Amino acid sequence: MAGAAQAGPLERLGRGCARHPWPVLLVWLAVLAGATVGKVMVGDAYSDDYTLSDTESGQGSEVLVQHGVTHSANSARIVFESGSLTAHRDAVEQAIGDVREVDHVLAASDPFAQGATSRNGQVAFSTVQFDADPGTIGTGLVDDMDTATDPVRSAGVSVDYGGSLGQAAEPETGDRRSEAIGIGVAVVVLLLAFGSVFAAGLPIVTSVAGVLTGVGLLGLLASQVQFATTAPTLAIMIGLGVGIDYALFLATRHRQLLMDGVDPVTAAGRTVSGSGRSVLIAGTTVVIALLGLFAVGVGFIGKLGLAAAITVLTAAATAVTLVPALLGLAGRRIDRLHVRRPVAEASERGSADAWQRYAGGLLRHPWLALCGGVVVAGVLAIPAFSMQLGHIDQGADAEGSTTRLAYDAIARGFGPGANGQFTVVVQGADGNVAQRLQQALSNTRGVAAATTPTQSKDGTLIVSTVTPTSAPQDSATDDLLHRLRDQTLPGVIGGTNAHSYVTGATAGQLDFRDIAAARLPTIIGVVVGAAFLLLLLTFRSPVLALKAAVLNLLSIAAAYGVIVAVFQWGWGGSFFGVAEPVPIESYVPMIMFAIVFGLSMDYEVFLLSRVHEAWRRSGDSHASVVTGLAVTARVISSAALIMMSVFFAFLLSDSVVIKMLALGLGVSVLIDATLIRLVIVPAAMFLLGDRCWWLPARLDRVLPHLEPEPESKERPSPRRTTAPT
Repeated sequence: MAGAAQAGPLERLGRGCARHPWPVLLVWLAVLAGATVGKVMVGDAYSDDYTLSDTESGQGSEVLVQHGVTHSANSARIVFESGSLTAHRDAVEQAIGDVREVDHVLAASDPFAQGATSRNGQVAFSTVQFDADPGTIGTGLVDDMDTATDPVRSAGVSVDYGGSLGQAAEPETGDRRSEAIGIGVAVVVLLLAFGSVFAAGLPIVTSVAGVLTGVGLLGLLASQVQFATTAPTLAIMIGLGVGIDYALFLATRHRQLLMDGVDPVTAAGRTVSGSGRSVLIAGTTVVIALLGLFAVGVGFIGKLGLAAAITVLTAAATAVTLVPALLGLAGRRIDRLHVRRPVAEASERGSADAWQRYAGGLLRHPWLALCGGVVVAGVLAIPAFSMQLGHIDQGADAEGSTTRLAYDAIARGFGPGANGQFTVVVQGADGNVAQRLQQALSNTRGVAAATTPTQSKDGTLIVSTVTPTSAPQDSATDDLLHRLRDQTLPGVIGGTNAHSYVTGATAGQLDFRDIAAARLPTIIGVVVGAAFLLLLLTFRSPVLALKAAVLNLLSIAAAYGVIVAVFQWGWGGSFFGVAEPVPIESYVPMIMFAIVFGLSMDYEVFLLSRVHEAWRRSGDSHASVVTGLAVTARVISSAALIMMSVFFAFLLSDSVVIKMLALGLGVSVLIDATLIRLVIVPAAMFLLGDRCWWLPARLDRVLPHLEPEPESKERPSPRRTTAPT
C-alpha cells in the first residue's frame, strides 16, 4: 500500500483492529465481564455526604463527637405515625430497642423520653446514630432495620426512614426507562439519517459496551471510595451520549471511504487516523473538564466528575478499538441491510448542496448571523443572573418514597422547620451563658423553637437544638443560619473566651453551597484554561482556541438560564414532575459547566478538524469553512439529536437533581449544535478569515506539533500564515 510506510500509530491501530477483529472483541468481552462480575461481587454503595471538616458545621459536628454529646456524625431519623402513638408506645419502644441491637447502630433515641412526639400524639421520630454513613454500609443494614421495625408496622404504625438511611432504603431503579428511551431514539435517528441497519446498530452496541464497562469499573471503585447517589446515573447519561456520538463519527467517515472505493482495512485505518484522532482530542477535553472539578477542593464534587470521566474514557477506548474491529468484521457488507439508500458524509448530493448554499448565505451576511445568534443566546441567559443556589430537600423526592413520607410526616407533626433543625454549640462558656443563650435563641427572628440548653457530661459544652420556622430549602432558613452565626451567638458570648458553632445536616448543606459558589470561578478558570491549551496544541491557532472558549461560555450561560427559569422560577416545572419551585442544587452549576464545556468542545473539534483538513489542502479560509460545514452538518446534527434524546430521557428520573442536569445538558447540546455550531462559529470564522490560522512565529517554534497523521496522496500543506491579514 502506498500509504502504509507513512502510517502513523493511530492508522496502524485502526488497521490492526479491522484486520484482526476477533481478538479485539474477545478482549473487550473479557474486560466487560470482569468489570461487571467484580462490581457484583464486591458490591457498590453510593451516598451523599456534604460534611466539610474545614467549615463551622463540620467543626461543630466533630466537637459534639469528641465530647460525647453524640456518638457519630452519621445519623438519620426513623419516623413513626399513627392515629395515636400513645396506644402503641410499648411497640414503638420495643422497636427502638431492637434497632439499637442492629449492627452499625451506635445509639437510637426514645422519642417519648426525648420529647420527639408531636402535640397531637400522631407523629414521633427517633434519631439513630451509625458508625458509618448508611449509604456506604449496604442493603443489609436496611434489611436489619426493617426486621427491627416490622412488629410495630404490624401493629398499624407507619414507619419511614429519613436522611441517608432513607436514601439507602430506596430501590435502585437505575433509570432503565430513560436509558431505553435514549437508545430507542438513537436507533430511529441513525436509521433515518444514514439508512444502514448495521451502521445504525454499531454505535449503539459499542456505546452500551463502553457504558457497561465504565459503570462496572465505577462500581469497583465505589466499593472503596464514597461516591454521590447521582454518580452512576450521571456516568451512564454522559457515557451513552458521547459513546454513540464517537462511534457515529467514525462509522460515518469509514462508510464514506468505502463508497469512495477504499478497501475496508485501509478505510478503518484512515478513519481512526482522522476521525479517531478527533475523538481522542474531544474525549481528552471532556475528561480534562470533568477532572477539573477536583480543583474546587471538595471531594464530593470532584468524584462526580471522576465518575463521568470513567465512562467517557471507556467510550473513547471503544471508539478507536472496538468500532474499527466491528467495521473490519462487516467489511463491504456494512450496508447490506438498509431501510433507505445508505448515505454517509457527502454521498447524498442534494444534502451537501443544501448545506453549501446555507454556508454561502452565512458568508454573504456574517454580521447578521453572528449578532442574531449572540442576541438569542443572551436572552436565554438572562434568568441565570438571578440564580439561587441551595439544597433540594427530601420534600421534593418522589411521591410515595420513604424519604418523602418521612419528610411530610415530620412537617405535619412538628412544622416545616423540624426537617432542617440546627444544633447550636457553645464551648468553654460559664454558667451565665446558658441562661442568656436560651433567651437569645427564642427571641431570634425565624426561630420557631429552641430547646433548653444542656451541658455535656464533661461540662465543657452547652448544646441547644433550634427549629426554624421555614423549610430547609427556603431562603429564610439560610438567612436564619447567618443571623445565628453573625448576630445572636456573638451577642451571647461576646467578651468571654467561649467559642460557638451552628451545626447539623442543614447547616452542613448550606456551608457546602457557600463553598461551591465561592469556588465556581476557580472551576471556570481551570477548565477554560486547560481546554484553551488543548485546542491551541491541536489546531495551532490562538484565535480559534479563544473563540471556542468564549462561545462555549455563551452556550453554558444560556443553559443556566433555562434551568433557572424552569426549576427556580417554576416556568413549566410541573411538566417535568417538579410540583413547586426549588433552588438550583449547589453543585449542579459546577457539574454542568464541566460537562457542557467538554461536550461543546466535542462538536467544536469535529467541525474544526474537517475545516482544518480542507484548509491544509487548499489554503482558502472561506472555502474550507464551507467545506467543513457541508461535510459535518448532517453527522453533527444527527449526533446532537441523539445526545439530546439521551439527556432529555432522564427527565423521567425520580431525582430532581438528575432532572435538572438532564434538562440543562439537553438544552446546552441543542443550543451548541444549532445556534453556536451552525450559526455563530461559521459566521465568526468568515469574519476572521485568514486570522483564524494566525500563529506568531515565536509561539510556532515553541508549540509541539500535533498535526494529523499524513495520508497517502495528501497534497502539500500551504505555507502557514504567520501574521494576521
